[in-house]
Amino acid sequence: MDSPICLVKNSDGELCLEPEAIDYLMGLKQKVVVVAVVGLYRTGKSYLMNKLAQRKRGFALGATIQSKTKGIWMWCVPHPEKTDHTLVLLDTEGLGDVEKGDSKNDAWIFSLAILLSSTLVYNSRGTIDNDAVEKLQYVNELTEMIKVKSTTDDEEEGEGTQFAQFFPNFVWTVRDFTLQLEIDGREITPDQYLENSLQLKKGYGKKINDYNVPRECIRNFFPSRKCFVFPSPTTPDNMHRLDSMDEAELSESFREVVDTFCSFIYQESRMKTVIGGHTLTGESESDIYLQYMLGHLVNTYVETIAKGNVPCLENAVLAMAKIENQAAVDEGLAVYQKGMEDVKALFPVDINQLSENHLCSEAKATQAFMKRSFKDENGEFLKALVGAIGNHSADLFKQNKDASEKKCKALLENLSAKMDQGMKEGTYATPGGYELYYNHLVNIVAQYRAEPNKGVRAEEVLEQFLKGKSAESNSILQADKKLTENEKKIQAEKKKTAELEQEKAASKEQQAEMERRIENIGRGQEKYFKEMKKKMEEERKQQQQEFNRTLDRKMQEQKDLLEMGHKEKGDLMRQEIKELKKKNQLERDANTQNQKALLDDYKRQAEEHTREMSALKEALNERSQAPVDDSESLCTLL
Repeated sequence: MDSPICLVKNSDGELCLEPEAIDYLMGLKQKVVVVAVVGLYRTGKSYLMNKLAQRKRGFALGATIQSKTKGIWMWCVPHPEKTDHTLVLLDTEGLGDVEKGDSKNDAWIFSLAILLSSTLVYNSRGTIDNDAVEKLQYVNELTEMIKVKSTTDDEEEGEGTQFAQFFPNFVWTVRDFTLQLEIDGREITPDQYLENSLQLKKGYGKKINDYNVPRECIRNFFPSRKCFVFPSPTTPDNMHRLDSMDEAELSESFREVVDTFCSFIYQESRMKTVIGGHTLTGESESDIYLQYMLGHLVNTYVETIAKGNVPCLENAVLAMAKIENQAAVDEGLAVYQKGMEDVKALFPVDINQLSENHLCSEAKATQAFMKRSFKDENGEFLKALVGAIGNHSADLFKQNKDASEKKCKALLENLSAKMDQGMKEGTYATPGGYELYYNHLVNIVAQYRAEPNKGVRAEEVLEQFLKGKSAESNSILQADKKLTENEKKIQAEKKKTAELEQEKAASKEQQAEMERRIENIGRGQEKYFKEMKKKMEEERKQQQQEFNRTLDRKMQEQKDLLEMGHKEKGDLMRQEIKELKKKNQLERDANTQNQKALLDDYKRQAEEHTREMSALKEALNERSQAPVDDSESLCTLL
């Protein structure tokens, strides 16, 4: 993307999507790291985004008191340090714009930045004092603007635990910082400066509560915090031409902080995830990456807000899962179809070649589905893929049989043309004609069998051909005056034995095809079962890693509260951690039970299907000594 484009338009207080930007997101083919910047208007947010894009110009900077950025603008650039990653930069319109006069609209912009980003940069000027913290008022409103789960009550969500599990990393950038980083004469780091500014006051009362609430919200919602303090880049007279100044004209200390800031964002900003630890990307990759998901996420949240509803992370993910899982089914089927194109061009082929191509393509299709799908909790979409592949494979097997039948019939027609002409000319209507006819027929069969690559219906078509010649052969036999009645009986028995042998050969051919297809089904079911278990284990691992990150942050927060002397709050945090662990264990147990039930159900269905196949196989074995007239119906059942 050469320059930023508008992602979410803010017109007269109404948010709406820009189709061009959504289309671009839908076309991304890499893992995405999403960095959003928020803050008061005219504080230099766009400059930071341009630096992250490694461009001098891009997001509009402006040099007046009027806000330049409206809505949310997006710039997708190659990640400077991570291959196969796209860095998605989101520049939001300034909060507190007096021309807008709508704090609710600001709150939605702030909420969208949180919902979409993996790292949230809050940009401010001067110092992190009480005024600066209070201007981050939108944090206090998050429980009203965002829901994690549709079934969770407000009080539980207000604890911030669930938010912390899914919210982005928080980076506070302080611009034009002029103070010394010292406390009680001791030099401190910017991170220590931020944590000190977020310390809670002891005591009770409205004044202390008003002071503590925004700080508690920041601490609860954003347990992963980082701070950078930037000195002024240049003199006040030059600020209006900041985007056109050479790097050498900027102060060295400012450039050093900018470089440190950019390096941190590049190295520490993780890929965007949603509930369950699923990672967002443009298209399916290794691990469990989800095609088009960032585009779906934007679309879902903005549409929800436009309808006057509160965005819910769980509902958004479920809605996206339905869309994405159907796309995963389509992709899996397309992979299978593409994998079968080469063998299809060779029809007719023998059953083993077709089966091996089928199994290979089926395995690739399953892997493609598993990489792209997520939260297919009842296996609905995997079953849909199995059914779709089954239908397509059945059609291919039929096409292969039809191609074999067509080729074999054409071959026999060509080989028997001379004999048919002899019949018309009466060549065999003479004494000794039957022997001549029989020898010609034996020669046709020999040439037919010598022809390679006839496919799966070679014996069956030959059987039909010989049956078609039976009446003609009997007529010639009975009319041949050279043969005695006893010789005619011997020849008739010989012919009947040959026909029975051919029927058995055709039956054996059909049985071999049926057995191979039964084997294919069994191997396919085994593969599906294995991939399902693997996918479930990966999802369990992702969810646990996500929980562990939240738990570590909460435990650090508890430690910090105790160090600040807030024993009561520390004890409450300890209880919250205990409840968090208990709830996580209950959820893990429930998920394990659900997954076990799903696997057991699939295994049961597979075993039932195997029994049906075995019954068909036994029926074929019983018929192996006799003609199999209804083999086609058995194939149809399969």
